[in-house]
Amino acid sequence: MNNRLRLLRAERQWSQQELADRLDVSRQSINAIETGKYDPSLPLAFRIAELFQLTIEDVFESPSSRRSGAI
Repeated sequence: MNNRLRLLRAERQWSQQELADRLDVSRQSINAIETGKYDPSLPLAFRIAELFQLTIEDVFESPSSRRSGAI
């Protein structure tokens, strides 16, 4: 799943560890989410969106929205 997590984190000048601490997850989890190797659970996705004061859709791109002709 594509996401804007790295960009959002960089805009705030937070390290991966700082973001991980704010979300109570490991730095490795943040790295895996940013690189697309791991999709966060729904509760974690909500916590991420709330931390950045955005909707989940503003942070994460639905895999179906990448298909050409998707509604």
